[in-house]
Amino acid sequence: MRSPLPPLAATRAFEAAARHGSFTKAAEELGMTQAAVSYQIKVLEDRVGAPLFLRQARGVELTHAGGRFARRASESLDLLRDAYAEARGRGDETLVISAIPTFATNFLAQRLGCFQIDHPSLAVRVEVTQALSDFSTEDVDVAIRSGLEVAQPGLKCDMLMPAVFTPMLSPKLAESIGGVHTPEDLLKLPIIEPSDPWWPVWFAAAGIPDAQLTERPSLQFGSQILEANAAIAGHGVGILTRSFYLDAISQGQLFQPFDLTCDDGQRYWLVYPENRRSTQKIRSFRDWILGEVADLDCLNDQAVSDRPGQ
Repeated sequence: MRSPLPPLAATRAFEAAARHGSFTKAAEELGMTQAAVSYQIKVLEDRVGAPLFLRQARGVELTHAGGRFARRASESLDLLRDAYAEARGRGDETLVISAIPTFATNFLAQRLGCFQIDHPSLAVRVEVTQALSDFSTEDVDVAIRSGLEVAQPGLKCDMLMPAVFTPMLSPKLAESIGGVHTPEDLLKLPIIEPSDPWWPVWFAAAGIPDAQLTERPSLQFGSQILEANAAIAGHGVGILTRSFYLDAISQGQLFQPFDLTCDDGQRYWLVYPENRRSTQKIRSFRDWILGEVADLDCLNDQAVSDRPGQ
């Protein structure tokens, strides 16, 4: 015999209250009164036979049983929404991706068309921002962020790729000093963002621990994509992640003078709510982007093997 289902109205009220950590905010979202939300949750607690929230002077907090139920309830409601949308012929409707500027410009913008072709019923919207996403209050399905570690309670993080870095510049700028043959030659040229912590890491690995970069005139942009554009324009040498600029390299806009790359532990991550990991549109995007970064690894390996002298 199958186990009975909880009442849907009570489950919706509970899930919203658990997500917001507030009966008041749950009531606002659902168009109910706070008293009605409280009543629905009491109905559910009576059915469960245990308290789901601790009522405190400063608000409410999930009990252990409530925390376990909240994760599964949120996931189940998302699956139900997806199934309902598909039954109405509307599919997943819209996938909202929050992405940091360089990844959005030099990775997603060049590839999302293929994802759209494979998922014609799914509209895609990309929001470019450096800010962290609050999945409980913002209309965001997945986020792409960088950092040593971005894990937070309730979030699933899939590592996409390491943010390895190396100096890059325009071929014309390199020719202005007769070519770049040794790491010391870079110091004869303007350095873009000399305060970037990647620079001393790379120069130390190249055998120049005392490069004295902080004494140089500073050209600061605050975004790697802007630094890359300045390097392409011949304004200086940028410290960049090669994977984002394979087209610029193949077209002769950028030049990587040395094979030496460094890794300080920074990674690019795909982040989404743990309780929504089984949602069809998130699962489809996750599978697609993991395949794309795997192909990017192959392109990087091929580009390196094809370089003169390799």
